[in-house]
Amino acid sequence: LPEARGVPLVLLYLLALRALAQLSHRQLLSSPPAAAGPRDFSAARAREYLDNITAIGPRTVGSPENEVLAVNYLLEQIRGIARESTDAHKISVDIQRPTGSFSIDFLGGFTSYYANITNVIVKLEPRSGAEHAVLSNCHFDSVPNTPGASDDAVSCAVMLEILNTLSKSSESLKHAVIFLFNGAEENILQASHGFITQHEWAKSIRAFINLEAAGVGGKELVFQTGPENPWLVQAYVVAAKHPFASVVAQEIFQSGIIPADTDFRIYRDFGNVPGIDLAFIENGYIYHTKYDTSDRILTDSIQRAGDNILAVLKYLATSEKLAKSFEYRHGNVVFFDILGLFVLAYPARIGTIMNYITAAIAFIYLSKKVLQSKTRAIHNLKKLFTAFGLTLTSWLCTLVAVLIVAVFVSVIGRALSWYTHFYVSVSLYGSAAAAKLILVHVLAKKFFYKNMNEQYLGDIFFDASLMIWSIALAVMTQMGLCSAFICTLWVAFPLLTKLMIHKEFHQKGATMKFIVMYMLGMFVPYLYMLYLSWTVFEMFTPVMGRSGSEIPPDMVLAGFIVVFTMILSSYFVNFIYLVKSTKTTLVTLSAVFVVTLILVCSGIFFPYSSDAANPKPKRVFLQHTSRRFHDLDGNVVKSDSGIWINGFDYNGISHITPHIPEINDTIRTPCEEQAPFCGLPWILPVHFMFRLVKNWYLPAPEILPRSPIQFKVLSKELMPLNSVRLSFEVSGPSHMSLYVRPHEGSALSSWSLGDGTPVASVGGDYFVFYSHGLQAAPWHFWVELTAPEKHSDGIVSLAIAAHYFFGEDQKSPQLYALLERFPNWTFSSGWSCTYDLFVF
Repeated sequence: LPEARGVPLVLLYLLALRALAQLSHRQLLSSPPAAAGPRDFSAARAREYLDNITAIGPRTVGSPENEVLAVNYLLEQIRGIARESTDAHKISVDIQRPTGSFSIDFLGGFTSYYANITNVIVKLEPRSGAEHAVLSNCHFDSVPNTPGASDDAVSCAVMLEILNTLSKSSESLKHAVIFLFNGAEENILQASHGFITQHEWAKSIRAFINLEAAGVGGKELVFQTGPENPWLVQAYVVAAKHPFASVVAQEIFQSGIIPADTDFRIYRDFGNVPGIDLAFIENGYIYHTKYDTSDRILTDSIQRAGDNILAVLKYLATSEKLAKSFEYRHGNVVFFDILGLFVLAYPARIGTIMNYITAAIAFIYLSKKVLQSKTRAIHNLKKLFTAFGLTLTSWLCTLVAVLIVAVFVSVIGRALSWYTHFYVSVSLYGSAAAAKLILVHVLAKKFFYKNMNEQYLGDIFFDASLMIWSIALAVMTQMGLCSAFICTLWVAFPLLTKLMIHKEFHQKGATMKFIVMYMLGMFVPYLYMLYLSWTVFEMFTPVMGRSGSEIPPDMVLAGFIVVFTMILSSYFVNFIYLVKSTKTTLVTLSAVFVVTLILVCSGIFFPYSSDAANPKPKRVFLQHTSRRFHDLDGNVVKSDSGIWINGFDYNGISHITPHIPEINDTIRTPCEEQAPFCGLPWILPVHFMFRLVKNWYLPAPEILPRSPIQFKVLSKELMPLNSVRLSFEVSGPSHMSLYVRPHEGSALSSWSLGDGTPVASVGGDYFVFYSHGLQAAPWHFWVELTAPEKHSDGIVSLAIAAHYFFGEDQKSPQLYALLERFPNWTFSSGWSCTYDLFVF
């Protein structure tokens, strides 16, 4: 087979499949939505709701914008909808302001306390009432300094329009639909906890749909279901008009690789309720930034989401299974969409049987191949295992080589060069991976398999790939991974192809007929893998810009590219042994790699973009901080003030220094070793994601908040079993962080937070996240420690940080001035805070 014919055909084939996969991702609706009728979801009305919610501005928990303006707007719209409702329905509205506490293992583990936060809850039910209900959840609060259009105002707008649509229907529902507009999700899932553990209506909920965002617009992906309850996936499969779902996304998300969580966890863990988790995933570059505005969300995206969620809610609210959900709760389900056209779903136990049968057939086929000539069985087995080992070796060599390139790029300060230009990562790491993979096999062909029959080599390396995938299928199935269905595709279709063109495989000189039939046989697994890879890269690439300074993003992305290169090369490796030469291909790939590497090293590819239409900003967080450290007698032994600066990606602040010279390596953040969390005012326990060498502390004047924190020791009590209980009272702004470190020999045995059992964060210190809505009473809590008899240096260090996210105390003049100097390709979010450390 001439290289001029074989290699270009393979590349054109893969490019055509990639274009098809990309097209299926980019399509939303083939034509604009038709004009909405009285019972149809109207994206135009939903957009009006969205525009009005985001016009309020950032809606931080505790702020008037969140607790008053947003709540009043929602109530106004809900009451208007209720007035126009048909007689078939009864609409009830409740405002809940719960107080509570819980512990969670997210971000390494911490405890949350909330007081007087806000939920707006609507129940739509038949006139005669309903015993059972399905919940639809969104949140109207946003992170500080962002309009929060996609996260999560658009979901609340969609829910308002769904409520409007359902209420105007003359058909009565069988079950109630509860719409929860929760006002404190960004405070790590507090409002949903308050609802599901305390509200009377929560007792009737049998299933839920959670609407979230990890990006801005596009398709909404079903990325979590259950736990178990396969009937819920089936409901989505039957009802959704524009399905987009993946059990692969579910297993990736639940593995903890992505540093995020949703209210799904709360309903699952604290309410024992099964559900469906959906999120917009496109354009995660501007998620949680000032660019998350309503104009960036396409009307078609809103229509698509509305059509899907309305249909699924109606299906559940009229389903017999909802009332008897406990009868259908057992079993997991394998589910995945086919190019966004429809969803395949089947019970995991059926998948297990299918997987093992497929693997068994493949092993039987391979065994027959080895044993077809009893006199050469040992010889055939050796050749198969040699090809198997060589394939794995080529993968390992490729991975090591490409990761070395990624490390080099990171060390010279060119990490994230592909962040704005994704094609750079493919040109750099993809070309290197393909070239290295081909090179290993070319060398094996030249020196190890010298003068061997080319058709035999092509055949044996096909079988080696089939063996690898069959083993992977058996192992993943044994591990209980639903994603093993991918391996089934990579075993079943190639095996069928091999059986169909068995004769052509052994003909001398591969014909065009052979190539065409071979590629047609591989069409399904290759198209699906390219489609899946596009989803993975669309989700993960933006995450690399907010994953902290500990994880080298180039190594992560290079690893992904190598894995997909290995997968996509599986059944084309045999072509290396069939073509006469791969010299031109290797030279071309090497040239692409070298040129791209030179350009990356030169710095021509700037990581960030301020493009108005498609910004990809660098995230920087600044806290103007005043710190005071007290000794055992309450005396201030150290105090300082400064602006604490964190770059949220691996590059730290290196690209900022040319614009703001005083932010440089001379002001690295020192760690106060005696204080919990290094004496720094973390708003969340994300310290393990950041190295202190990539933190900066710029000296600045002391801040004097108009509403300072009030911290009081109410009592110190000696308890049984050599324990001491310390009781405290704290008053302060809407967001505070409590840090606790027992001294050596002491142990934190219990406290009045969560379920009473302290949960340590990464590193061993204890972290409590506190927030309140409007007019909260002082926060009272106690901690109990076991302590040795002699403790001259105290038994515990306890620190409290107050964070001012809104109002007159949010930004000092110095912080304002510094924020104004940041370049326009950054998203710089700033606030003021105080930090006080005490020893008891």
